[in-house]
Amino acid sequence: MAREFQRGHKAKISDLTAGTDLYVGVQITGPGLGFDISCFGLDADERLSDDRYFIFFNQPKSPEEAIQLLGTQAGDTESFRVTLDRIPAQIQKLSFTATIDGAGQMSQVGPGYIRVVAGGEEVARYSFTGSEFSTERAVMLGDFYLKDVWRFAAVGQGFDGGLEALLKNFGGEVLEEEAPAAPQQPQQPQTGAAPGFAPPAFGAPAAPAPAPAPQHPGTVAQGFPPPPGATPPHPAPAPSVHGAPTLIAPLAPPGGGTVPPPSPAPAPYGQPPQPPYGQQAPSAPMPPGYAQPHAQQGPPPGYGQPPAPPGYGQQPSFGQVPGQQAAPYGMPQGAPQGGAGVSSALQQFKETPTGQRWTQQNKKLIRVDLGIGGQPVLARQGSMVLYQGKVDFSYKGAGFAGRIVGNATGQEMQLMRCTGQGQVFLAENATHLHPVELQGDAICVSAENVLAFDESLQYEVRRVEGHGIPGGALFTMQFQGTGTIVVKTHGTPVVLPVTPTTFADCNAVVAWSAASQVIVSSQVRMRRNAYPGDTGESVNLQFRGAPGNFIVVQPYEV
Repeated sequence: MAREFQRGHKAKISDLTAGTDLYVGVQITGPGLGFDISCFGLDADERLSDDRYFIFFNQPKSPEEAIQLLGTQAGDTESFRVTLDRIPAQIQKLSFTATIDGAGQMSQVGPGYIRVVAGGEEVARYSFTGSEFSTERAVMLGDFYLKDVWRFAAVGQGFDGGLEALLKNFGGEVLEEEAPAAPQQPQQPQTGAAPGFAPPAFGAPAAPAPAPAPQHPGTVAQGFPPPPGATPPHPAPAPSVHGAPTLIAPLAPPGGGTVPPPSPAPAPYGQPPQPPYGQQAPSAPMPPGYAQPHAQQGPPPGYGQPPAPPGYGQQPSFGQVPGQQAAPYGMPQGAPQGGAGVSSALQQFKETPTGQRWTQQNKKLIRVDLGIGGQPVLARQGSMVLYQGKVDFSYKGAGFAGRIVGNATGQEMQLMRCTGQGQVFLAENATHLHPVELQGDAICVSAENVLAFDESLQYEVRRVEGHGIPGGALFTMQFQGTGTIVVKTHGTPVVLPVTPTTFADCNAVVAWSAASQVIVSSQVRMRRNAYPGDTGESVNLQFRGAPGNFIVVQPYEV
């Protein structure tokens, strides 16, 4: 029986099936809408570092054929074959996406799904409807990602900018296609049986399946691949595209007819228009205009000098930065590169989508999805800057004994408890944030440097052996268990291995491995103390431990 996934849910592939030869089917339809369904093979940084792993209608398979585009079959709008044990090590994630080809929005789509089939049996399904989206034109439906083992996640995150914005999010390069070729006749998909590892025909939903959409140029529909272990038939190989940047627009060539050559770009305001390449400029003089001398005899008005056009040795116009080229006519000063408008200016600051519980939006802002994992989050009071969904914030008290310990040790944390179904964005005083995932191990962090953590983690006050430490840093917090803790620092920290000669300023240390031995090292000497003055480094912490232990120091002293 198929396991139903909701948006944000994830699971190990091994919990769904023991097989590695998988079938991925996508169904998405909408009145008057056409869709391009693709698969992005991403590296560890979630970037499309190798264009050969962008699987779409014009590149239907990866080099080693671990990812193959199969076409329309078994009630699916598009389908893929994924052989997990053949995927190269540099590919850490497969993102399956759907993009509207032409005008339209994802809010217009009907009920659809992405499903995973193994051995002819459907093992996972994520269903969606247009009500979950608004103005998006591209959406990431689901991911296969490698985190010690391969896992599946239902994503459901969209992009208003369509495939162009989707490709930029994955680090692809967007270029303009100069002269698209004439369209070829689309080939009809075969009506053969479903693949051996795919579901039978009755595995499709009860609703009538939509008419198969015509294939894009260069795509050969495949009714079924051969049994596992054999190489499925494919069309003649297309020219290699991984040596050049990925082209994304236009996805389909326009209708028949001669494509007119592009018109020359308009000349900047105040400059004479340039003739097309290969043609001579007209011999007739240009009429007088801005920055042009008047067509009159005798000296022109001014201080005896003709008003030369803006250029070398001339003062810039009002509002123009010296050395900056004047903006074209009609373009306001200070308009962002790549187009004007609010959407273009704010594109780089859009939310970072992911299917993970904790997602860093930038160096100083982090988002936690409470719907993933089902565990509440404890965060520093007042650290919430934005939340989406149904989220409840409640006071988290430490109890009478906890307040006594916190006041006595200086490790008291004023916390709030975040529960519900939604996303919470956290930050504090523009400090740098660093999510640290614990998997049964432990870490020591000063309470001052803790922003938030999963409630599943156990924490207690730990005493540092020694005396005379200023600033109340004689104690620290120890976190242990399975979950994530968000550590905040002033500036970019540095992580150093622990050696027998490792000393650190107690006011600059942020965290260290719990297995390290920490003792106080004093630099105070009676002979030195006889002289006036102080270095300010009289008390330090010395760290000792086996190889593998570490300390984290920030470029700031509390």
